[in-house]
Amino acid sequence: MASSLDFHAMLRAAALRVTRPRLAVLSAVHAHPHADTESVIGAVRGDLPKVSHQAVYDSLRALTAAGLLRRIQPSGSVARYESRTGDNHHHVVCRSCGAIADVDCAEGEAPCLTASDDRGYLIDEAEVVYWGLCPACSTAHSS
Repeated sequence: MASSLDFHAMLRAAALRVTRPRLAVLSAVHAHPHADTESVIGAVRGDLPKVSHQAVYDSLRALTAAGLLRRIQPSGSVARYESRTGDNHHHVVCRSCGAIADVDCAEGEAPCLTASDDRGYLIDEAEVVYWGLCPACSTAHSS
C-alpha cells in the first residue's frame, strides 16, 4: 500500500495542493477499494473526525478529475471509488451481495477496445462489468 509520502508526491505530480482531506481520502480509497462515498467519509473521519461531507466530496471529485482515483458505478449501485487507474481493467459484481472485484483485461489485444462499429470514434477505453454470484453467494445459493 502507498504511504503518506507517496500520497504527497502523487498530489504534487498532479498539480494539486496537498491538503489533509485529500491525503485522508487517498489513504481511505487505497485501503478500501470499491468503497462508496459514505464508506470513504467514515474512513476519513477515522483520521479527521471533524471533516465535512463537502470536503470529502470535493476531494473525491478533484482526485478523480486528476486521474488519481477512478469512479465506477455499476448499474443499480451507488458510485464507488478505486485507486487502480489507467490500466483499462474491468469489474465483476455479485448480483446477490453486491461485492465488486477487479478483473484484468484480456491478455494481448484488448478485444473490448474493438467495437463492431466504432462510428468514427477513436476508442481508448472500455468499461466492462461482469455480473454473477461471488463464491460465497454461489455456495449459499446451491445449498
